[in-house]
Amino acid sequence: MAQEISVSAKSLVDAAKQEITEYTVEDVVARKGDPNVALVDIRDPRELDREGHIEGAFRCTRGMLEFWIDPESPYHKSVFAEDKEFIFFCAGGLRSALAAKTAQDMGLRPVAHMIGGFGAWKKSGAEIVPPKA
Repeated sequence: MAQEISVSAKSLVDAAKQEITEYTVEDVVARKGDPNVALVDIRDPRELDREGHIEGAFRCTRGMLEFWIDPESPYHKSVFAEDKEFIFFCAGGLRSALAAKTAQDMGLRPVAHMIGGFGAWKKSGAEIVPPKA
């Protein structure tokens, strides 16, 4: 018998966006470099190698997010214990909306995500570290 998915990925993203803060690329460019802000790139390493990255962004694959945030996890990363605003981004802004919602649900505050993700960042002409050759 075939599986019947009752909740679409799109509906999960749409629901997350109702509960999180969203920033435009321009908003994030203005916050970049602020010592009270951490940009969190949740793309996987292949995407980083292929597309480049934003200088100074902390890299955390989406699959490890919950474990890296949780201070009780053996995988915890100290950056998530810092008193900062965490702005998540992915390639296009879908995974980062879910990541921001998850982080917020876990108690991380404040959190936000960047609308349009790294693709929108690149398209805007904002500075990137180019992909590996």
